[in-house]
Amino acid sequence: MARIAGIDLPNKRIVIALTYVYGVGLTTSKKILGSLSISEDVRANDVSEEDLNRVRSVVSDMVVEGDLRQKVAADIRRLKDISCYRGRRHNLGLPCRGQKTKVNCRTRRGKKRTVSTKK
Repeated sequence: MARIAGIDLPNKRIVIALTYVYGVGLTTSKKILGSLSISEDVRANDVSEEDLNRVRSVVSDMVVEGDLRQKVAADIRRLKDISCYRGRRHNLGLPCRGQKTKVNCRTRRGKKRTVSTKK
């Protein structure tokens, strides 16, 4: 089983399997494989060990997994500390990128809570 940056890659096409590493998306995966001239159609378990080592060396130069998660968390913590608009939205658990909140954003606000009317 192929292992990159502490993640066991599933036996899918290598271009898709690389996206299982946090911080590597589809575009970055295609760029990595293109620069190393590795076919995107080959399965992760069928990639040769020397090709995997070359991919590992490229990914190790990037900020991925734990370091990237810490950086994102620190950025959000900074926004909360300076109490800017986005930081306050993070504190309240509301969307902070300008979406409407009257009828949508159930993902952030949680399940509907019915409010009873007084009789």
